[in-house]
Amino acid sequence: MQAHSAHAIEADELTRLVELRHHRRVHRKTKRAPVLALGARVSDAVARVVGSWRFIIIQSVLLVVWIALNVTAWVQEWDPYPFILLNLALSFQAAYTAPIIMMSQNRQAEIDRQAAQHDYDINLKAELEIELLHQKLDLLREKEISELIGIIRMLQTALCDASGRPLVQVATAAVPKPAG
Repeated sequence: MQAHSAHAIEADELTRLVELRHHRRVHRKTKRAPVLALGARVSDAVARVVGSWRFIIIQSVLLVVWIALNVTAWVQEWDPYPFILLNLALSFQAAYTAPIIMMSQNRQAEIDRQAAQHDYDINLKAELEIELLHQKLDLLREKEISELIGIIRMLQTALCDASGRPLVQVATAAVPKPAG
């Protein structure tokens, strides 16, 4: 008896399933939080601070105060109207924060790629496990059907008609032979 071809699992799929099972067992035992390097921790902290509403609000308030103090010349005009010093400070800030944020985003993208690969592996393993279950169910069903057919044949031979002859002989005797 063979499983239905729709649910048959290929040898390479079975090999892949064994690999995924082994990989899961190994990683389940050795699961630890990754130790981040100093640069990764700094880039994450900078991205977390610069990407917050608190930072935007504080920076906006400082810019308004800077401009107001220089326009009104209340203290002393240290950065007159085109605000060259302010532009220099903002350019300096942007020149340093952009690459640091990019480092954090690249690291996060790598984490996302690993998570996507992990999800793909889990989905593939589930699919292969389901195929194996289908294959086993098909084999059980085929075995059960063949056993039922055997029981039916045994009952047919045991059944007799009213005259005491087996039903199988009566059925074959009652059928006329084709003229030929």
